[in-house]
Amino acid sequence: MDKILFGDNQFFAVNHVSDEKSRAQSIQFKEDAAIIKILDQAIDVGINTFMCTTHERIANICNYIRLNPKKYQNFNIYPCMPYAHKYANAVTELGIMGTIKNYIPGSIFGTFAKGGFALMSKDFIKLMELLIDAEMKMFKDLNTPVIFIQNVIVDMILGLKMYDIFKSYDQYIRTKYNAEPGYITMNMPLLLDSLNSVGIMNPIICSSINKIGFRMSGGVEIYEKYLSEKQFRPIAMQVLASGALHPSEAIEYLGKFPNIESVLFGASTKSHIQETKMLINKHL
Repeated sequence: MDKILFGDNQFFAVNHVSDEKSRAQSIQFKEDAAIIKILDQAIDVGINTFMCTTHERIANICNYIRLNPKKYQNFNIYPCMPYAHKYANAVTELGIMGTIKNYIPGSIFGTFAKGGFALMSKDFIKLMELLIDAEMKMFKDLNTPVIFIQNVIVDMILGLKMYDIFKSYDQYIRTKYNAEPGYITMNMPLLLDSLNSVGIMNPIICSSINKIGFRMSGGVEIYEKYLSEKQFRPIAMQVLASGALHPSEAIEYLGKFPNIESVLFGASTKSHIQETKMLINKHL
């Protein structure tokens, strides 16, 4: 993986602290051209990996990238699925079966039938595969070397102790998409232990890592212990603790842990992209 990964929260007005910033970002990135402009600015300063949700507007960005293959030939996308709000809204509007039919296209005797069987038999693994395939359609023919499950699902699986689902996901991503599976979580220590328990070793785990314990279930001490002693491939996100930490202080803290493989961040201006990239290269 690249050391620096560019995220998409700012494009869809996700800010965990400030509603005012969310409104400003919603206005700034109202048009797809504004998103493409910032991505191009990130590429200009040497960032070539975009880690993004499967928000509907990402499909437009993917279409643009496909139409400009030479420009983006070295550009990687790390899809993160599912985009929970999309499905929650669809279930409210369409119901469960309507949502399945809407997001899993295919013939009545093919995909729909398979989806119906999955529901009737409570075969969650088959349903998971169908949903992955549906989500991945927007990334067709693009470079997607790592594919992530979002924390809303990962942490639910942890809570239910259904760890075999992780094993099935791992195998499906490797065989169907020739990619590495990744996991986003708010409980990195528990996730790593759970993955190891089903034979998944040295996994890619994206989690909050910051010096004040923001969104770090279990606390800073156990995270530091795992980062120092355990074998896995950590991606640090929410390193600024949603604005509570100054960038230089936050990224200098990450430098304590050589095991951190990548840092995920989002930015709305080229100057902020450049500043963050400089700090990451300085300390990691």
